[in-house]
Amino acid sequence: MQAPNSPSTTTQSPRYFHVLAKPTGAVCNLDCKYCFFLSKQALYPDSDFRMADDLLELYIRQLLESQPAQVSIAWQGGEPTLMDLDFFRRSMELVEKYRRPGQSVEHTIQTNGTRLDDEWCAFFKQHNFLVGLSIDGPRQLHDIYRVDKGGRGTFDRVMCGWKFLKTQEVKCNILCTVHSGNVEHAIEIYRFFRDGLGARVMQFIPIVERGDANLIPLANIGWGLRGTDSRPLYVQSGKRVTQRSVQSEQLGRFLIGIFDEWVRSDVGKVYVQLFDTTLGAHVGQYSLCVFSPTCGDAVALEHTGDLYSCDHYVEPDFKLGNIRESQMVDLVASARQRKFGADKQTTLPKYCRECEVLYACNGGCPKDRFISTPDGEPGLNYLCAGYKKFFRHVAEPMRLMAELLESNRPPAQIMRWYVIEDAKWKAETAKVGRNEPCPCGSGRKTKYCHGRDRS
Repeated sequence: MQAPNSPSTTTQSPRYFHVLAKPTGAVCNLDCKYCFFLSKQALYPDSDFRMADDLLELYIRQLLESQPAQVSIAWQGGEPTLMDLDFFRRSMELVEKYRRPGQSVEHTIQTNGTRLDDEWCAFFKQHNFLVGLSIDGPRQLHDIYRVDKGGRGTFDRVMCGWKFLKTQEVKCNILCTVHSGNVEHAIEIYRFFRDGLGARVMQFIPIVERGDANLIPLANIGWGLRGTDSRPLYVQSGKRVTQRSVQSEQLGRFLIGIFDEWVRSDVGKVYVQLFDTTLGAHVGQYSLCVFSPTCGDAVALEHTGDLYSCDHYVEPDFKLGNIRESQMVDLVASARQRKFGADKQTTLPKYCRECEVLYACNGGCPKDRFISTPDGEPGLNYLCAGYKKFFRHVAEPMRLMAELLESNRPPAQIMRWYVIEDAKWKAETAKVGRNEPCPCGSGRKTKYCHGRDRS
C-alpha cells in the first residue's frame, strides 16, 4: 500500500474533484427535523467528532498536491463552526505551507449562522471565504423545521449571523431547502431573500427523505436524539417519503414561480443556482453534479479521514477508504468510484433516455431514483414530474438567453423580450376577457406564467 504522505502514482485520476469536508462529522447545535445527516453520528459511536490536527494537515496536503491550478476547500457539517476559529486559522496556515506557486485556493463554508459573530466574519472577510447560509424563508416558514435542540425556532439567531456577515461584507449565498412547509410560498420566499435580505445568490434544494414502511413513522418524528436514541441510521433505500418531503409537482410549481419573477426583473442581478445550471446545459456546459451526465467527482470527507462516494452517500456501502491509509486522489480515481459516477448515466431507464429534457436533467441525482417509469421500469427520479414541468417551462427563454450568450450579448436582455411578450399577452387577454390571476399569487396574466404556456 502506498503511504498516504507520498505523491500519487495514479494515472487515471480525474483532473479535478471536489471534497466536502466535515470537521465535526454529523454533530450540530441545531435539530432541523428534515436533517437526516444527524443520524450519521451512529457511524462513529466512540468519536469526539473533531478532526484532529494531524488529519487536517494530511487532508490539506493531499488535496493541494492532487489538484490543478485552482483548488476549492469546502467545509460543511453538521455545523462546522463547532470547531473553534483556531482550527480554521490553522487550515489557512497549512494552505500557505502546501500551496504551489501559482496555485489559487478558494474557501467556502456552509453554516446555519447561529454561532457567527464579528470575529468569525472578520476572519471570513480576511480570507475571502464564500459563506453559504441556511435559511428556509421568512420567520414563519424558516421556523417550521429549522429548530434547536429544545424545539425552538432559530430564525432570530440566523438573522443575527446574517447581519454580522453583511457588516463585514462577506461574500454570501443563501441555501434554502424546499419542503412541505414552504413549497407553496415561492414568491414570498424569493422576495424575502432578494428584497428583505438583499441576497444576490441563492440555491433551492428539495428535501426528499426516503425509507421503507418500517422507517417512515420514525423518520417523521425527526432525526435528532430522542432520550434513549431510537433513531435509525439513514441510508438511501426505500420507496416511501416522509411527510416533510416535497412532492414532485409542488417542486415544479415552486421553481417556475421563482423563475417567472426572476426572468422579468433580476437576470444579471440575482443568481439562482438552478437557473445558471440550466442555462449552462443549453450551451453544453455542466457545473452541478445533480444535472451532469455523470458524477463521482464530488466526495465527502468525514472527521476521521474516511472518504465517501458522495455527501448523500455517507453510509457503510459507499465508504471508499481512509486518507490516513490511502491517497485521497487514488480513492477518487478507484474503479469503484469511477463506476459509481458512470452508473448515473448507464442505469438511466428508457423513459429518461428518450425524454425531451434529458439534456438538462440527465436523470437527476441517483439518490432520488427510486420510483418506476410509467411502463414499470425502475430507476425513475422521484422528482421527475416537477423537473420536467420546470425544464419545459423555461426551454424557450433559456434558448433565447443561450443565443444572447453565443452572440456575446448579456442574457439580461431577455427581460426586454418579456416586456414585449407580456404587453402582447395583456392586450390579448383584454380582448378575450381571460383575466384570471395566476395560481402562483404573483397576479400576473402572462403567456409564460407559472407553468401555463398560453400560446
